[in-house]
Amino acid sequence: MPSALACMLLVLSISLLNGQSPPGKPEIHKCRSPDKETFTCWWNPGSDGGLPTNYSLTYSKEGEKNTYECPDYKTSGPNSCFFSKQYTSIWKIYIITVNATNEMGSSTSDPLYVDVTYIVEPEPPRNLTLEVKQLKDKKTYLWVKWFPPTITDVKTGWFTMEYEIRLKSEEAEEWEIHFTGHQTQFKVFDLYPGQKYLVQTRCKPDHGYWSKWSQEKSIEIPNDFTLKDTTVWIIVAVLSAVICLIMVWAVALKGYSMMTCIFPPVPGPKIKGFDTHLLEGPYRVWKENLHLDLIVPLKCSGEIQQIPDTV
Repeated sequence: MPSALACMLLVLSISLLNGQSPPGKPEIHKCRSPDKETFTCWWNPGSDGGLPTNYSLTYSKEGEKNTYECPDYKTSGPNSCFFSKQYTSIWKIYIITVNATNEMGSSTSDPLYVDVTYIVEPEPPRNLTLEVKQLKDKKTYLWVKWFPPTITDVKTGWFTMEYEIRLKSEEAEEWEIHFTGHQTQFKVFDLYPGQKYLVQTRCKPDHGYWSKWSQEKSIEIPNDFTLKDTTVWIIVAVLSAVICLIMVWAVALKGYSMMTCIFPPVPGPKIKGFDTHLLEGPYRVWKENLHLDLIVPLKCSGEIQQIPDTV
C-alpha cells in the first residue's frame, strides 16, 4: 500500500513538472427559457490542466432524491445543455451542477438553483412597422406597431408581456427609450422634420428578463407635413401677384382706351329743355365785332397785320 501511494505521488509530481493538473472549476454562466416550455443552460469551462477534459451537467429537482444527466448536449451548441418539453417542469426548482474531469482529477461548479418561470427571456418582438401620421390639428407623429414573439402565447394569458421601444435620429449617439406597458403600438411626438430615425423594440414577461432588441427599422420624417399649409398660402399669393401683373401690363398696352373702358367718364350736368346751341349765336356776334374793332384802326394807320383767330 505505501508503495502504491508513492507511485501515485511520483506520477503526480512528474505531471505537475510537465504542466499538467486537474481541471479548473467550471462556472454555470446562464440558464434561459424562451417560452416556459424549454430551457437551456450554458457554462464557462475552467482550465483543462493541459489534458483532455470532459464536462457533464447533472441536475436534480427539489424534493426528489434522483440525480439526472443532461438530456441534450448538442442542440444549443458547445458547453450547453438543452432541456426539451419532456424534461421541463414549471414551479419546480432545478439544482444544477457541471462536472469537469481529466486524468489528473475532477472539479465541480457551484450549484445553480433554477425556476423555469423566472428565467424566461423571450425572442424580440416581430413585424415592427413605422408610419408617419397627422392629427386633425395638423400635428405630426410617428406611429410604431409590432407583434409579440411567435413562440409566446399571450392570447391565453400564459404570458403577460411588457414592451419598450427606443429611437434616435441617424446622427445621434444616445437612444431615447419609451416604456409602453402591455401595448403593442405607440405614438411618438416632437420629431424633427427632414431627419431619419432608427427604431427598435424589445419585450419582457411578467417574470423574467428583457429580450434582445429587435432589428432596426428606419423612417424619414417628411418636411411637407409641417409646411403643407404654408405651401398652399404661398401658391395663392404667387397666383394673385401674377394676375395683378397681367392686369397692369394690359392697362399699359391699351392706355387710355383701357382706362376709359374700366373707368368711363362721368357725364356733365344737363338742364332739361335747354339747348346749348343757343349760346353759339351771341358768342359769334361778339367775336365778329371784336375782329372789326381791331382791323379798322390798323388799316387807317397802314399797319395791317394778320390777327390770328385764336379767340
